Amino acid sequence: MNRLTENKIVLVVRATRLADLKARFATKQQARFYVRRLGADFSDYEREDGTYQEAIRETQRILSELGRVYTVQRAMLPNFVFGPKDVVVALGQDGLVANILKYLDGQPLIGVNPDPRRYDGQLLPFRVRDLPRLLPEVFARRRALRQVSMAVAKLNTGLALHAVNDLFIGPRSHGSARYTMHIGKKKEAHSSSGVVVSTGLGSTGWLKSLIAGATGVADLVKEEFGRPIAGRGSAIDPTFPCDARHLFFTVREPFPTQSTGATLLFGRLTAEQPLVIESQMSENGVIFSDGIEADFLDFNSGTRATITLAEKRGCLVE
Repeated sequence: MNRLTENKIVLVVRATRLADLKARFATKQQARFYVRRLGADFSDYEREDGTYQEAIRETQRILSELGRVYTVQRAMLPNFVFGPKDVVVALGQDGLVANILKYLDGQPLIGVNPDPRRYDGQLLPFRVRDLPRLLPEVFARRRALRQVSMAVAKLNTGLALHAVNDLFIGPRSHGSARYTMHIGKKKEAHSSSGVVVSTGLGSTGWLKSLIAGATGVADLVKEEFGRPIAGRGSAIDPTFPCDARHLFFTVREPFPTQSTGATLLFGRLTAEQPLVIESQMSENGVIFSDGIEADFLDFNSGTRATITLAEKRGCLVE
């Protein structure tokens, strides 16, 4: 096959809902029976899968004319080694882009929307038909790159975990986390349902939800007890640029007791002022990133996590 270049292109794809159901029930027929029995529209699963598989085939065809193509399933990312000169193409949803970024170190990432009628694609500015024009410009470094700041949790055990959207530090399941938090000269023991650390890219998601809930409840409590205030806390916009060199931490559901406090609950983190959390949980303490609970670090008694800005940054092609 005649190729435009010998550049390596890594195409990252994901399993569809239908593929997940087939893996769970062994056959498509069994999956159809299960979904229809619950009253859901199985044809929507089929349409989504059909559109995505066609997008994969067309993307592979186009990319194979432009360079050497390696197709990788999202589930294999933790074990895949990216080369320093790779160009990476994400074909999927916004979450796939965020998931890929934390495994990269400066390689350009192109977000491609396989089904614009189904996905808004805030991180997917391109379509499959854009690739023949786009890739040569990326190879020649003529495309602008948007820098994306990441967070990293470094443990005193030597392990580390990066995050593109957010880090969660807390209990594996519903319950209370016990830990001591240090920021600068401030220190406080906590009992809470966990701590969320958000990046600029993640500030439109979990952070926004946490702020809306906390401030909205505070407003309603004041109204209920006869002290109404103007406006609604949920109108606050906590989002900040994805290339910002700071993070924000939020403590979820803090419970003050004789031995735990509830004053060190929210704040800004920088490279100069990280967040240090020491676990006091005998078991079931975890740290995971970007909502992927299966990819976690154990965070049990004696483990200390230093959470700060990562030195590496993601690079999104614009």
